[in-house]
Order: sequence, then C-alpha cells, then structure tokens
Amino acid sequence: MDSRVNYLLLATALLGTFFSGTATRISMPTVAQSLGTDLLGVSWALLSYQLSNIGLSVIFGRISDLWGREKMFALGFLVFAVSSLLCGFSQTVLQLIAARFVQGVGGAMLQSSSRALASESVTEDLAGRAQGYMTTAHHTGFILGPSIGGLMIDYFSWRWSFFLLAPIGFGGMLLALMNMKRRQVAPQHAIGSIDYLGAALLFAITTTLVFIFDRRTHQLIGSSTKFFLFAVFIASLAAFLAHESRARSPFVNLELFKIRRFSFSVVSLLVVSICYALTGFLMPFYLQDILRLTPTQVGILFMAPSILTVALAPVSGFMTDRLGPRIPATVGVVFMIISLVAGGMLRTDSHWLLPAMLIVVGAITNGIFNPANSTAMISMMPKEHRGFASAMNHVTFGFGNVLGVALGGLSMSLAFEFHTGIKAATLTAENPAGFVAALNTTFMAAILICVLGIFTSALRGAEKSA
Repeated sequence: MDSRVNYLLLATALLGTFFSGTATRISMPTVAQSLGTDLLGVSWALLSYQLSNIGLSVIFGRISDLWGREKMFALGFLVFAVSSLLCGFSQTVLQLIAARFVQGVGGAMLQSSSRALASESVTEDLAGRAQGYMTTAHHTGFILGPSIGGLMIDYFSWRWSFFLLAPIGFGGMLLALMNMKRRQVAPQHAIGSIDYLGAALLFAITTTLVFIFDRRTHQLIGSSTKFFLFAVFIASLAAFLAHESRARSPFVNLELFKIRRFSFSVVSLLVVSICYALTGFLMPFYLQDILRLTPTQVGILFMAPSILTVALAPVSGFMTDRLGPRIPATVGVVFMIISLVAGGMLRTDSHWLLPAMLIVVGAITNGIFNPANSTAMISMMPKEHRGFASAMNHVTFGFGNVLGVALGGLSMSLAFEFHTGIKAATLTAENPAGFVAALNTTFMAAILICVLGIFTSALRGAEKSA
C-alpha cells in the first residue's frame, strides 16, 4: 500500500461525498400522494434541504477549521442518518419539511469538509488524484441514487429511500471516529473564537440569494417578494463586510480572496456551473418538445454526463498532479465553449447526434475541470483554511446551478420575445422556430460568460500551494 495515502481517511471522505449526494428527488411524487399534499407542498421539502445545505455549508466549513474536520464529519454523518430516519417516519408534509431541513444541516456538515479531508488524506504530489476520486464518488452517487431509490419505492415504500441512508450514515460516523482516534489531530484554534454574528449574517446572505434566483421559490412564495429579498440581501452583505473587516477574529478571512489562485478558481467554478446547469435545464425541452425523443431516450442521453465524469475525473487528477491545475482546468472550459457552440447550431430538424455531442462534450468539461479546479481551490490553500475553501467549492457549485437555471429561463424568455414579437409567459415549444432561435441565442450568450472562465482559469496564478 502507498504510504503517501491515508486510505481510511480517503475512504471516509469518499463515502461522505457519495452519501450526501445520493438523490431522493425521485421519491417526491410518491411522497406527495402518500402524505396527501400536492406539488407545491412537497416542493417545500426540496427547498428546505437546499436552504440549510447551501446556507450553512460555509459556516460549517469554517467551524471545521476551528473545531476539527474529523469531528465535524462524524457529526455530519450522525445528523444525516438520524434525520433520514425522521424523513422516513414523517406522517405529514410539515414533519417531512422539518426533517429535510435537518437533513440539509447534516449534508452541509459533510459536504463542507469532504474535499478538505480528501486533500489531507494524501501527500501534496497526489492532491489532484484525491480530488479526482472525490468527483468520481459524487457522480457515482448521482448515477446509483435514483436507481436505488426507484427500487425502494417499487418493491417496498418511499420511506425506504430514506431509511436506507441511515445505516450508511452510522457506518460513516464510525469510520470518521476510527480515523480521528488513529490520527489524534488537534484543532487549529479554540472553538470560542467563532464569530457568531458573522455566521448569522453569512447565513442570511446565502439563503436570500437562493430565494432570489431559485425559480421554484418564486412559484412557492410569489415573485413580488423578490425586491424585498434583494433589499435583505444587500443589507446583510453590507453588514457582513463591515463587521468582518472590524472583527478581531472574523468568521471569514476576507484576505483569502486576495489570493488570486483561490478567487479566480471560485469565479471559474461559478462560470462552469452556470453554463453546465443552463445546458442541463434547457436541453430536455429541446429533445422532447422539438425533436420528439421519448423521456426514456432523453434519460439515457443524460446518463452520459455522470458516466463520463466518473471515467475522466481520475485522469484529470493525474494530469493535475503532473502538470498543475491550470492546464486541465482551462482545457475543461474550452470543452464547455465547444459544447455551447454546438448549442448555437441546433435547428428544429437537427439529427439527435448533434445535441448528443453537446451533452457529451459538456460532460468532458465536468470530468476534466472539477478535479483540477478543486485542487487549486482547496488542496493548495493553507491547511487552516481548507475547510472554508472546501465549503466555498460546494456553495459556489450550488449557486452556479441555481443561477444557471434562472439565467437560462430569463434569457430564453427575452430571446423568444425578441425573435417572435410574442411575450413568452411560460417556457414552451409551441412555436418551434421561435423556441430554437431563443435557444441558439441563449447558448451564444453563455459563450460570452465562458470567456471569463477561460481568463480566470488560465491566469489563476502560482501552481504551488500556499
């Protein structure tokens, strides 16, 4: 066995990424029927998880830097496992919403520390490969999660799609405790140094951003509240920056964003996440409503991204260890631009191979870019800040997905109105020529966003860790 690798720690980090990324969305229609609610009611169960997961990730990432990442990871497994049992035992939709919020708390504890732990499980010369394995584990969860959840629903009950997570969570907790006992790592700082006001303001910032950009949120609470939420966001951000700049022990060290390698990696990840989510949001409409592919055929096409990512992520990790993160990350963004160019060429009568190429090339971006960018963003940071960097990786990816869907919908509506002169109340393909023209415009506009990603990836700074 390679003495440069702490296999127990790496396995624990991999399990946390796979476990917390396992999808339960497939059970939601059955849950709504069982609990006597509708799509709107069950949507709150999805939103409550998203709010706590994204809103608390940076907070738990920073706390893990102070308290100890293994402790946070073990607690995350425990919270996720117990809350999964509570989800399964829920008798009303309100109980499920509350349990899903707690489940999001556990997910935030896991996802905020997982990549930082992976970077600490190996020596510096293997950091890229560790991040490649993490990307593989994450997407393996996306491949297997819906299939396993579907089997649980068909042969047992929707409740078992949650119950099944509990023993895995308790097992992960034991692994984390075993590794913590073996390593006996001391925390970097005392827990009393946490800036609670800064943490509260940060939670307000992240949750209001989710509310502002998430399309499902607008359907649940009404778009008229958007201006109020935007005002809350601006006020929270201003108060946070003012407080953190004066605090003796700031919750977020704003000086970290002066490290070009870190800040440029954050921007690169945001750009790629936006474009990737935009593609994933719009392509099913085109494939089903324009090309008339069946849902099964579309589902098979969309299995390709996760499969290719699982295959390419370790290769990207190896390249990153040999060449540094700059080249693989930049090449990954180039593939995204090629994918978007294919989107600009779609027609109402295109052969299905063209959109298939778009999806496959975009998947190559995911597999090559993520491990390299995660290495630059996390593994090359000072150890005392890797928990925060790992959490920023997770939160940036989450916001990129939310923004991609929001911007995709907005661009399609504006472009459809421009090309047809018809105000688009909803995103449909009743006017195929107008829909495809709007789709082309949206993809071409996304290319402009990707140019920023090329710039930040290629000019991110030194290849050596801090």
